[in-house]
Amino acid sequence: MLLSKIANILGAEFFGEDREILSLNALDLAKESELSFCESEKHTKRLQSTKAGALILDKNMLDLAPKDCVKIVSKTPYLSFAIISKYFAKPLISKEGKDPIIAENCQIMERAYIGKDTKIGKNSTIMSGVYIGDRVEIGEDCVIYPNTTIYNDCKIGNRCSLHAGAVIGGDGFGYAHDSSGRHYKIYHSGNVVIEDDVEIGANSTIDRALFASTIIKEGTKIDNLVMIAHNCEIGQNSILAAQVGLSGSTVVGRNVVFGGQAGSVGHIKIGDFATIAARGGVSKSISGGKVYAGFPLLEHREWLKMHSKIARLIKQKQKQEV
Repeated sequence: MLLSKIANILGAEFFGEDREILSLNALDLAKESELSFCESEKHTKRLQSTKAGALILDKNMLDLAPKDCVKIVSKTPYLSFAIISKYFAKPLISKEGKDPIIAENCQIMERAYIGKDTKIGKNSTIMSGVYIGDRVEIGEDCVIYPNTTIYNDCKIGNRCSLHAGAVIGGDGFGYAHDSSGRHYKIYHSGNVVIEDDVEIGANSTIDRALFASTIIKEGTKIDNLVMIAHNCEIGQNSILAAQVGLSGSTVVGRNVVFGGQAGSVGHIKIGDFATIAARGGVSKSISGGKVYAGFPLLEHREWLKMHSKIARLIKQKQKQEV
Protein backbone atom coordinates (compact mmCIF):
# COMPACT_ATOMS: atom_id res chain seq x y z
CA MET A 1 0.00 0.00 0.00
CA LEU A 2 1.31 3.47 -0.87
CA LEU A 3 2.07 5.84 1.97
CA SER A 4 -0.14 8.45 0.34
CA LYS A 5 -3.09 6.06 0.63
CA ILE A 6 -2.25 5.28 4.27
CA ALA A 7 -2.10 9.00 5.06
CA ASN A 8 -5.43 9.50 3.29
CA ILE A 9 -7.09 6.73 5.34
CA LEU A 10 -5.80 8.35 8.54
CA GLY A 11 -6.62 11.88 7.42
CA ALA A 12 -3.00 12.81 8.11
CA GLU A 13 -0.17 14.50 6.26
CA PHE A 14 3.19 12.93 5.55
CA PHE A 15 6.67 14.30 4.95
CA GLY A 16 8.96 12.67 2.42
CA GLU A 17 8.66 10.78 -0.85
CA ASP A 18 5.73 8.46 -1.44
CA ARG A 19 6.68 4.76 -1.30
CA GLU A 20 5.17 1.29 -1.15
CA ILE A 21 4.69 -0.23 2.32
CA LEU A 22 4.51 -4.02 2.44
CA SER A 23 3.88 -4.64 6.14
CA LEU A 24 3.91 -3.25 9.67
CA ASN A 25 6.53 -3.91 12.32
CA ALA A 26 8.02 -2.81 15.62
CA LEU A 27 10.52 0.04 15.76
CA ASP A 28 13.53 -2.19 16.37
CA LEU A 29 12.47 -4.84 13.82
CA ALA A 30 11.14 -2.75 10.94
CA LYS A 31 12.83 -2.65 7.53
CA GLU A 32 12.83 -0.14 4.68
CA SER A 33 9.61 -1.57 3.23
CA GLU A 34 7.76 -1.47 6.57
CA LEU A 35 5.80 1.05 8.60
CA SER A 36 6.15 1.49 12.38
CA PHE A 37 5.09 4.03 14.98
CA CYS A 38 6.39 5.82 18.06
CA GLU A 39 4.13 7.41 20.65
CA SER A 40 6.42 8.21 23.57
CA GLU A 41 9.79 9.89 23.99
CA LYS A 42 10.82 7.05 26.29
CA HIS A 43 11.44 5.11 23.05
CA THR A 44 13.78 7.78 21.69
CA LYS A 45 16.78 5.46 21.35
CA ARG A 46 14.79 2.90 19.39
CA LEU A 47 13.31 5.67 17.27
CA GLN A 48 16.69 7.11 16.35
CA SER A 49 18.09 3.72 15.33
CA THR A 50 15.06 2.34 13.50
CA LYS A 51 15.42 1.05 9.94
CA ALA A 52 11.72 1.57 9.19
CA GLY A 53 10.91 3.12 5.84
CA ALA A 54 8.09 5.16 7.37
CA LEU A 55 6.83 6.13 10.81
CA ILE A 56 3.63 7.36 12.39
CA LEU A 57 4.51 9.84 15.12
CA ASP A 58 3.58 13.06 16.85
CA LYS A 59 4.86 16.28 15.25
CA ASN A 60 6.92 17.01 18.38
CA MET A 61 9.04 13.93 17.61
CA LEU A 62 9.76 14.65 13.94
CA ASP A 63 13.31 15.80 14.59
CA LEU A 64 14.13 12.61 16.55
CA ALA A 65 13.41 10.25 13.66
CA PRO A 66 16.01 9.31 11.01
CA LYS A 67 16.15 11.87 8.21
CA ASP A 68 15.63 9.35 5.40
CA CYS A 69 12.47 7.99 7.04
CA VAL A 70 9.08 9.19 5.77
CA LYS A 71 6.95 10.63 8.57
CA ILE A 72 3.18 10.49 8.94
CA VAL A 73 2.08 13.04 11.53
CA SER A 74 -0.61 12.01 14.00
CA LYS A 75 -1.75 13.36 17.37
CA THR A 76 -2.47 9.74 18.39
CA PRO A 77 0.16 7.49 16.75
CA TYR A 78 -0.94 4.34 18.58
CA LEU A 79 -4.55 4.80 17.52
CA SER A 80 -3.50 5.54 13.94
CA PHE A 81 -1.37 2.41 13.90
CA ALA A 82 -4.29 0.33 15.18
CA ILE A 83 -6.60 1.72 12.48
CA ILE A 84 -4.15 0.97 9.68
CA SER A 85 -3.30 -2.52 11.01
CA LYS A 86 -6.62 -3.76 9.63
CA TYR A 87 -5.43 -3.11 6.09
CA PHE A 88 -2.34 -5.30 6.56
CA ALA A 89 -4.06 -8.23 8.28
CA LYS A 90 -3.46 -11.58 6.60
CA PRO A 91 -6.46 -13.41 5.06
CA LEU A 92 -8.14 -15.75 7.52
CA ILE A 93 -8.34 -18.56 4.96
CA SER A 94 -5.93 -19.09 2.06
CA LYS A 95 -7.66 -19.76 -1.24
CA GLU A 96 -4.38 -20.70 -2.87
CA GLY A 97 -1.57 -22.93 -1.70
CA LYS A 98 -0.49 -26.55 -1.60
CA ASP A 99 -2.35 -29.36 0.10
CA PRO A 100 -0.94 -30.27 3.52
CA ILE A 101 2.10 -32.53 3.67
CA ILE A 102 1.52 -35.36 6.14
CA ALA A 103 4.49 -37.59 6.90
CA GLU A 104 4.44 -41.36 7.35
CA ASN A 105 2.67 -43.16 10.19
CA CYS A 106 0.46 -40.22 11.11
CA GLN A 107 -3.07 -40.79 12.39
CA ILE A 108 -5.59 -38.17 11.24
CA MET A 109 -9.05 -38.78 12.67
CA GLU A 110 -12.30 -37.80 10.99
CA ARG A 111 -13.54 -34.19 11.25
CA ALA A 112 -10.04 -32.76 11.63
CA TYR A 113 -9.33 -29.75 9.39
CA ILE A 114 -5.83 -29.07 8.04
CA GLY A 115 -5.12 -25.89 6.05
CA LYS A 116 -2.99 -25.06 3.03
CA ASP A 117 0.83 -25.27 3.06
CA THR A 118 0.77 -27.05 6.41
CA LYS A 119 3.25 -29.77 7.38
CA ILE A 120 2.83 -32.56 9.94
CA GLY A 121 5.79 -34.69 10.99
CA LYS A 122 5.86 -38.48 11.14
CA ASN A 123 4.16 -40.50 13.89
CA SER A 124 1.93 -37.59 14.93
CA THR A 125 -1.72 -38.01 15.91
CA ILE A 126 -4.42 -35.46 15.08
CA MET A 127 -7.70 -36.25 16.83
CA SER A 128 -11.27 -35.45 15.89
CA GLY A 129 -12.44 -31.84 15.83
CA VAL A 130 -8.94 -30.35 15.60
CA TYR A 131 -8.54 -27.18 13.51
CA ILE A 132 -5.10 -26.56 12.02
CA GLY A 133 -4.78 -23.39 9.97
CA ASP A 134 -2.67 -22.46 6.97
CA ARG A 135 1.14 -22.58 6.95
CA VAL A 136 1.29 -24.41 10.28
CA GLU A 137 4.22 -26.70 11.08
CA ILE A 138 3.84 -29.62 13.51
CA GLY A 139 6.82 -31.82 14.32
CA GLU A 140 7.24 -35.54 14.83
CA ASP A 141 5.58 -37.70 17.51
CA CYS A 142 3.07 -35.03 18.51
CA VAL A 143 -0.43 -35.62 19.87
CA ILE A 144 -3.09 -32.99 19.21
CA TYR A 145 -6.15 -33.86 21.30
CA PRO A 146 -9.79 -33.24 20.29
CA ASN A 147 -11.11 -29.76 19.57
CA THR A 148 -7.71 -28.07 19.76
CA THR A 149 -7.22 -25.01 17.54
CA ILE A 150 -3.90 -24.02 15.98
CA TYR A 151 -4.15 -20.74 14.08
CA ASN A 152 -2.30 -19.83 10.88
CA ASP A 153 1.51 -19.65 10.79
CA CYS A 154 2.14 -21.27 14.20
CA LYS A 155 4.97 -23.75 14.70
CA ILE A 156 4.92 -26.80 16.99
CA GLY A 157 8.10 -28.77 17.72
CA ASN A 158 8.67 -32.50 18.16
CA ARG A 159 7.08 -34.69 20.87
CA CYS A 160 4.57 -32.04 21.92
CA SER A 161 1.14 -32.73 23.45
CA LEU A 162 -1.70 -30.24 23.13
CA HIS A 163 -4.68 -31.29 25.20
CA ALA A 164 -8.35 -30.85 24.38
CA GLY A 165 -9.58 -27.35 23.75
CA ALA A 166 -6.17 -25.65 23.72
CA VAL A 167 -6.01 -22.57 21.49
CA ILE A 168 -2.66 -21.65 19.96
CA GLY A 169 -2.24 -18.39 18.09
CA GLY A 170 -5.36 -16.37 18.81
CA ASP A 171 -5.01 -12.60 18.55
CA GLY A 172 -3.46 -10.80 21.47
CA PHE A 173 -5.77 -8.61 23.55
CA GLY A 174 -4.73 -5.27 22.09
CA TYR A 175 -6.89 -2.20 21.47
CA ALA A 176 -6.43 1.52 21.04
CA HIS A 177 -9.20 3.95 21.88
CA ASP A 178 -10.26 7.38 20.65
CA SER A 179 -11.43 10.40 22.64
CA SER A 180 -15.01 9.11 22.68
CA GLY A 181 -13.96 5.81 24.24
CA ARG A 182 -14.45 3.67 21.14
CA HIS A 183 -12.02 0.74 20.93
CA TYR A 184 -10.05 -0.10 17.77
CA LYS A 185 -8.64 -3.59 17.33
CA ILE A 186 -4.91 -4.02 16.69
CA TYR A 187 -4.50 -6.88 14.24
CA HIS A 188 -1.67 -9.21 15.26
CA SER A 189 0.63 -10.40 12.47
CA GLY A 190 3.07 -12.55 14.48
CA ASN A 191 2.78 -16.20 15.48
CA VAL A 192 3.39 -18.71 18.27
CA VAL A 193 6.47 -20.94 18.33
CA ILE A 194 6.35 -24.00 20.61
CA GLU A 195 9.64 -25.86 20.88
CA ASP A 196 10.27 -29.59 21.48
CA ASP A 197 8.87 -31.64 24.39
CA VAL A 198 6.26 -29.11 25.48
CA GLU A 199 2.92 -30.17 26.99
CA ILE A 200 -0.04 -27.82 27.06
CA GLY A 201 -3.09 -28.54 29.20
CA ALA A 202 -6.77 -28.53 28.30
CA ASN A 203 -8.39 -25.19 27.49
CA SER A 204 -5.16 -23.24 27.80
CA THR A 205 -4.57 -20.31 25.44
CA ILE A 206 -1.38 -18.89 23.96
CA ASP A 207 -1.82 -15.69 21.97
CA ARG A 208 0.14 -14.83 18.84
CA ALA A 209 2.64 -11.98 18.93
CA LEU A 210 1.84 -8.54 17.57
CA PHE A 211 5.08 -8.90 15.62
CA ALA A 212 7.66 -11.73 15.69
CA SER A 213 6.71 -14.67 17.96
CA THR A 214 5.27 -15.69 21.30
CA ILE A 215 7.74 -18.40 22.34
CA ILE A 216 7.37 -21.46 24.57
CA LYS A 217 10.80 -23.03 24.92
CA GLU A 218 11.64 -26.73 25.06
CA GLY A 219 10.59 -28.91 27.96
CA THR A 220 8.05 -26.50 29.42
CA LYS A 221 4.89 -27.97 30.95
CA ILE A 222 1.68 -25.94 31.04
CA ASP A 223 -1.36 -27.02 33.06
CA ASN A 224 -5.06 -26.58 32.23
CA LEU A 225 -6.71 -23.16 31.93
CA VAL A 226 -3.49 -21.18 31.59
CA MET A 227 -3.44 -17.85 29.72
CA ILE A 228 -0.23 -16.65 28.03
CA ALA A 229 -0.53 -13.30 26.29
CA HIS A 230 1.07 -11.96 23.11
CA ASN A 231 4.86 -11.64 22.81
CA CYS A 232 5.59 -13.59 26.00
CA GLU A 233 8.66 -15.81 26.15
CA ILE A 234 8.67 -18.80 28.49
CA GLY A 235 12.09 -20.31 29.21
CA GLN A 236 12.92 -23.99 28.92
CA ASN A 237 11.70 -26.51 31.49
CA SER A 238 9.36 -24.06 33.21
CA ILE A 239 6.17 -25.16 35.00
CA LEU A 240 2.91 -23.21 34.89
CA ALA A 241 0.12 -24.61 37.09
CA ALA A 242 -3.59 -24.22 36.47
CA GLN A 243 -5.11 -20.75 35.99
CA VAL A 244 -1.80 -18.93 35.69
CA GLY A 245 -2.12 -15.72 33.66
CA LEU A 246 0.80 -13.84 32.09
CA SER A 247 0.34 -10.39 30.56
CA GLY A 248 1.90 -9.37 27.27
CA SER A 249 5.67 -9.33 26.73
CA THR A 250 6.49 -11.12 29.98
CA VAL A 251 9.90 -12.81 29.67
CA VAL A 252 10.24 -15.87 31.90
CA GLY A 253 13.64 -17.50 32.49
CA ARG A 254 14.40 -21.21 32.53
CA ASN A 255 13.01 -23.61 35.16
CA VAL A 256 10.63 -21.03 36.57
CA VAL A 257 7.63 -22.37 38.52
CA PHE A 258 4.26 -20.59 38.75
CA GLY A 259 1.82 -21.95 41.32
CA GLY A 260 -1.92 -22.05 40.62
CA GLN A 261 -3.62 -18.71 39.88
CA ALA A 262 -0.32 -16.80 39.95
CA GLY A 263 0.18 -14.08 37.38
CA SER A 264 2.21 -11.16 36.12
CA VAL A 265 1.88 -7.69 34.68
CA GLY A 266 3.36 -7.15 31.23
CA HIS A 267 6.81 -6.08 30.02
CA ILE A 268 8.77 -7.57 32.92
CA LYS A 269 11.46 -10.24 33.31
CA ILE A 270 11.45 -13.16 35.74
CA GLY A 271 14.85 -14.67 36.48
CA ASP A 272 15.93 -18.30 36.07
CA PHE A 273 14.84 -20.80 38.74
CA ALA A 274 12.38 -18.40 40.39
CA THR A 275 9.27 -19.83 42.06
CA ILE A 276 6.05 -17.86 42.45
CA ALA A 277 3.70 -19.47 44.96
CA ALA A 278 -0.02 -19.93 44.28
CA ARG A 279 -1.89 -16.64 43.75
CA GLY A 280 1.34 -14.65 43.72
CA GLY A 281 1.21 -11.46 41.66
CA VAL A 282 4.41 -10.30 39.93
CA SER A 283 4.21 -6.55 39.35
CA LYS A 284 7.86 -5.83 38.49
CA SER A 285 10.94 -7.69 37.26
CA ILE A 286 12.38 -10.13 39.81
CA SER A 287 15.66 -12.00 40.13
CA GLY A 288 15.93 -15.76 39.86
CA GLY A 289 16.77 -18.48 42.33
CA LYS A 290 14.26 -17.34 44.96
CA VAL A 291 10.76 -18.27 46.14
CA TYR A 292 8.14 -15.51 46.13
CA ALA A 293 4.57 -15.22 47.39
CA GLY A 294 1.65 -12.86 47.79
CA PHE A 295 0.64 -9.54 46.34
CA PRO A 296 2.42 -7.19 46.50
CA LEU A 297 5.05 -9.86 45.91
CA LEU A 298 7.53 -10.67 48.70
CA GLU A 299 10.15 -13.33 49.18
CA HIS A 300 8.31 -16.29 50.66
CA ARG A 301 10.04 -16.13 54.07
CA GLU A 302 9.17 -12.45 54.44
CA TRP A 303 5.59 -13.17 53.40
CA LEU A 304 5.31 -15.89 56.09
CA LYS A 305 6.78 -13.56 58.73
CA MET A 306 4.36 -10.79 57.79
CA HIS A 307 1.31 -13.04 58.08
CA SER A 308 2.58 -14.48 61.35
CA LYS A 309 2.81 -10.95 62.80
CA ILE A 310 -0.65 -10.08 61.49
CA ALA A 311 -2.07 -13.24 63.13
CA ARG A 312 -0.45 -12.31 66.47
CA LEU A 313 -1.81 -8.76 66.26
CA ILE A 314 -5.31 -10.10 65.63
CA LYS A 315 -5.07 -12.43 68.63
CA GLN A 316 -3.84 -9.58 70.86
CA LYS A 317 -6.70 -7.40 69.70
CA GLN A 318 -9.21 -10.17 70.44
CA LYS A 319 -7.80 -10.62 73.98
CA GLN A 320 -8.07 -6.86 74.64
CA GLU A 321 -11.69 -6.87 73.56
CA VAL A 322 -12.65 -9.76 75.89
